[in-house]
Parts: sequence; C-alpha cells; structure tokens
Amino acid sequence: MAVATPSATAPPNARTFTSFREIADFLWQNAERLRGTYKPNEYDKVILPMLVFRRMDCVLAPTKEKVLARLADLKARKMKESDPATEASLKRTARLRFFNTSRLDFAKLRADPDHVAQNLRAYLKAFSANARDVVEQFKFDEQITRLDEANLLYQVIDLFAGVNLHPDQVPNHQMGSVFEELIRKFNEKKNEEAGDHYTPRDIIRLMVDLLFDEDDDVLSKPGIVRSLFDPACGTGGMLSVAEEHLRDLNPDARLELFGQELNAETYAVCKSDMIIKEQNPDSIVRGNSFDSDGHASATFDYMLSNPPFGIDWKNVQKFVEDERDRLGFAGRFGPGLPRISDGALLFLLHMLSKMKPVDAKTREGGSRIAIVLNGSPLFTGDAGSGESEIRRWIIENDWLEAIVALPDQMFFNTGISTYVWVLTNRKPKRRRGKIQLINAVDLFSKMRKSLGNKRNELSAEHIEKIVRTYGDFAEGEISKIFDNDDFGFRRIVIERPLRLNFQASSERLDRLREESSFANLARSKKKGAQAERELEAGREYQEQILAALGTLDPAAGVRSRPAFDAAVRAAFEKAEVPLSAPVMKAILSALSERDESAEVCADASGNPEPDTDLRDNENVPLKEDILAYFDREVKPHVPDAWIAGVAIKRGKAEILDPDKVKVGYEIPITRHFYKYKPLRPLEEIESDIRKLEGEIQGLLGEVLR
Repeated sequence: MAVATPSATAPPNARTFTSFREIADFLWQNAERLRGTYKPNEYDKVILPMLVFRRMDCVLAPTKEKVLARLADLKARKMKESDPATEASLKRTARLRFFNTSRLDFAKLRADPDHVAQNLRAYLKAFSANARDVVEQFKFDEQITRLDEANLLYQVIDLFAGVNLHPDQVPNHQMGSVFEELIRKFNEKKNEEAGDHYTPRDIIRLMVDLLFDEDDDVLSKPGIVRSLFDPACGTGGMLSVAEEHLRDLNPDARLELFGQELNAETYAVCKSDMIIKEQNPDSIVRGNSFDSDGHASATFDYMLSNPPFGIDWKNVQKFVEDERDRLGFAGRFGPGLPRISDGALLFLLHMLSKMKPVDAKTREGGSRIAIVLNGSPLFTGDAGSGESEIRRWIIENDWLEAIVALPDQMFFNTGISTYVWVLTNRKPKRRRGKIQLINAVDLFSKMRKSLGNKRNELSAEHIEKIVRTYGDFAEGEISKIFDNDDFGFRRIVIERPLRLNFQASSERLDRLREESSFANLARSKKKGAQAERELEAGREYQEQILAALGTLDPAAGVRSRPAFDAAVRAAFEKAEVPLSAPVMKAILSALSERDESAEVCADASGNPEPDTDLRDNENVPLKEDILAYFDREVKPHVPDAWIAGVAIKRGKAEILDPDKVKVGYEIPITRHFYKYKPLRPLEEIESDIRKLEGEIQGLLGEVLR
C-alpha cells in the first residue's frame, strides 16, 4: 500500500515504508544482528515485542506532553497515579484507551546509550495497566538482560527508534499484516504452524463479505452498533478486517470486537492492536476457549473463526466431557463430541452456544457465523457418531446456510482443501429449509511467490463472484441448492442368514481342542492335591468327549444344525458321556464351517440367525422409504437378506430397534460437483507410448555410441 509524505506525528528522521512486506523484510533482515546471542528460531522473542512497544510509542507521541502535564496537575491536587479517576483522566487526555506516564520515549531511549536497560524497564513499567498486561505477556524483562549483556540492547532500540510506525503512516490493517508476516517467517524457523495464529487476508475478506452480505441494509443504518467474536483470534486479523469492512460500509457504524487466544505472544499482539484502535482491550481474553471460556454466557451478533485443523483436544477432554454430561444441551457440547484427534467442531459448538436468540414474531435478533474447516467435518463419522450428531443438530435446527469449497493451497501451513461454513439462526425466508453449496475450487490466481504452502490466492474479482453467487441464491455453474433432508440418511443393518455344515473331521477336532470352553476343562484354580485331582478329571473328560465325537463319520458333512445336534447328543448318550451346554456350544462352533448350500440356522423361536461375517450396512436417504430402497437396491442381489430391527407390516417398514436404524448426516460437496471426464481413446494412448518408445531408443542410441 503506497503512502504519502510522512505525517506530522512522525518521529524525526524516522524511516518510512511503502508496504507491509517492506517493513517485515526490513525487520527480518535486521534481526540477523541478533545471531550468536540468539538462534534464528528465537528472534521473535525480541522483534515481536519491540514492534508492539514501538507501535504504541508512535501512537502515544501526539498527546505525550499533554498526558505528562495532566499527570503533574493531578498530582498537585494530591491524586494518586493508581486511582481509577486518575487513570480515566489520563486516558481522556491521551484520547486513547491507554497511556504512558514516563518522560521517556524511544527517541530519549536512543539518546542515552549508557542507561538503556534501566531506562527501557522504567519506560515499560510506566504504561497503563491494560497495556502493561501486553508487556508482561512477552516476558521481555529477561530479554532486556540478555540483550544488554551481549551489548545488543542499544542496537535494537536504535533500529526501532528509526522506524515510523504511527497509524498515519502504517494503517492498522497494514500493521496487522506486518505482524502476521513476521510470525509466519519466525514459525518457519521453528518448524511450527504459522496457520495456527493467523489466516490469509484474502480468506478473511471473503468470510467477512459472506458474513455481512445478508445484513447490508441493517448495517447501513446511522449509529448502528454490533458485536463480533473470534474464539481463536490469533493476532486479531479477522477482527480487524471485519471492523474495516463495516467502517467502509457505514462510517457511523461501530463494531465491538471480542476474542480469545491461547498463545501468549499472539494474544499480546491482538490486545495491543485493540488498545490502539480504541476497542475495549478487556474484550480480548487469554486462555483456552473450552476450559476457560473468557466470554461465558455472552452472545454476539457476528462470529468468525479459523480454528486449528487436525489438533487433538486431549488436554481438555475431561473438562469437555464433564460439561457435556452435566449440562447436556443446556451447555455447549450436548449434541455430541468429535473424535479426539480433531477439535475443530468443538469451536463451532462453542460459537453456536453464543448465538443471540431470535424473536419468533419479529425475527429480530439472532447471529451469523462464518468458520473455516477442513474436509473432515463434512463427512467424518458414521450415523450416531459425534461428528454426525453435530451435523444433524445443526441441520435439523436449520442453522446451516451455505458452504463454500475453497481452492487448495490457500493457507500458509497446509495445502489441503478447506471450506467456509456460513451459519445463522435467523435465515431469511427464501433460505429456510435449504442449504447452498458453492464450488469455488477453480476461482484463484497463482501467487508470484509462494508463502509456505500458500501458492494460490483469491482476487477481488474472485471474492466478488463468490459473494454474488451466494447472494443470488440460485442454481448455477458453481452453485447448487438442496433441502436440509437431502444430507440426511438412515443407516440400516442388512443381515443374511447363517448357513453351516458340520463334520467331525480330524482338522475340525483339532479346532475343538483350541476352544476355550474345551481347554478350560483341564484347568484348575485350586492348589495342591485337589488341583491335581481336578486336572486329571478334566483331561479324562476331554478324552471322553473326543472319543464320543470319534464315533461320528469323519467324512460325512451334515448341512443341518438340528440334525448334527441330534447326532452329537445320540453319540454322547450312547457313550454315557455327560454333555453340558458350554461343551455343546464349543462343539458346534469348532466343527462347523460356512456353507451357502446348507440349511439356514434358526434360533429358539424359529427365526433365522444372522451371519455376522455377511453383515452389511446401507445408507438410505431420508427422503426415501426404507422398504422401497431395500427392495430395489438389496433384495435383487441377496434375496435371503432382511433389515435388522425392522418389521414389515402391511407393506411398510416399522422400526422396532432404533439402535439398528440410526439417522446420520453428511455433506459430500465434492460428489455433488463431480464432472465425469471420459477416458482417453486407446489410439491416443498408444500413440503417446510409441512416441515415448522412440525417445527412449534415441537416448539409448546416444549412450551406446
């Protein structure tokens, strides 16, 4: 972004820049002066906090003398500096939400190289309490000692004192990009995930446009005030872009920003940005959103988030499960829990719990949400699983408005496909009961220079096309509209009858010896002589069993379980060998094999027993009758099959066991936009092969010369 001449508030002889990348590159290159005392993966311990401190110093510069004069006046009136009234007065004087009462600034720190460590500590301690929280998150005091002992502290002060970072020169959105570019570079040195901390600006702009699209009329009203929340806010990029967008839409509107962030450094960056932008810094909370909800019971008009992909939630598992069990749907996690290896859907549940209620008559109130997720939440998990139950809860409540499939290679830390989900509890009438899928995978421009895994980006034209497609809410080349029920299904269990043949062959008798019920006959938990007697009796009983079975024809295969059962009992009765139920069960298990030509095995009621090895599952669309589906898709292929837990009464399926017929939801967006590509003609393939053979022969000829 080009800038004009230096502002009136610029420090004397301060260097100015024309783009955020130029600032980031300048600081990155100068970080090399730390080498030796710091490893490259430690540079951020110095550069990031100093960038924040210098930014605040530049912001405070225009009113610095007025604040000092006001402080002197208040002290003359016997008012303590720690009094709330004093703090409020100094903030009003600074025309900011923070201040610094030290007579020092970066220019004065640079002017006194002999006392730079002492002066810097005094300067940092003089910030107002909310800004001191930012300072303390960086734990910078130990870096002051380390830099001073290496004679590097003055060099660092001199570097930053010579950079003009006043908002007149480096606007807030540009400053946010500086932080994020540096974090990306530092994390590459650490082999860490930069994407855990921030989202590319093109993605944020798309999400914000989608979030506000349905509310343009409301947001254009004079003096409108709305709230925005990000539960994994990183450096605050999403919050900043949303605020700028609303300001462009309506300069009289105000967006109150709220966030929570786990990482101390990015929390400090975000909070400092909120302070400088005259947002309430207390609205940014540090901690884990799941076990330390910093905005418990709060609700918001808008919510945005890019939660970490594929990060497990073992560290908060007990807390989350306890809340689910204790509060159910009255808490955040009642619908279900995703698998432990990916907690992204927990963030979505957390956000949904913070939606504002909607007035049933006026349709006023409510919230809108945009969240970036990977492909897993679309389809992972069978019917009845945590993921499926979460999707079911969202869709059956009619909260899912649209999903946008993004191009791959859009994020810094991953090249996988990602999706923007748009949700709301106040859908406009035309969208109720509907879900729009938008396929934007081919809408991108290649970047001239990749940033980590980010090789593609959305241009303003791409964003405009996606948002227009969303706003038009019509079927088209990249847009499809479905009923909510189109994504639901009933998972039915298909059973087939158990068919067994039986034979007392030597191989099957060997299997009997391995059956636990048979082997346990020659084991004893007793000790001493009694144990020996029991073992001897057990071994003798085993021999009697094998002898009785040996009277059966080893070559005869019996294809009827009742017939074989009767034959076994007759043999044991003739041999006068007792036959217990466990032993009979072991015999039938060991001496049987599956045989499609055998009789069906029935239970005591005469019903066919299912063969668990042949058990299968089918997903029947919610809009389709179970029996009609079964008769069309299953019965022609396996005529002896039936549906578990379902009775057929008067030609209709009646569900007897809900555990056997579970409702699930999945969103196979790729399948809905699949385009068949015909195979290449054989002649064309053959031609290419012959061409390659010719090239290979030519290369071999050159080698053999």
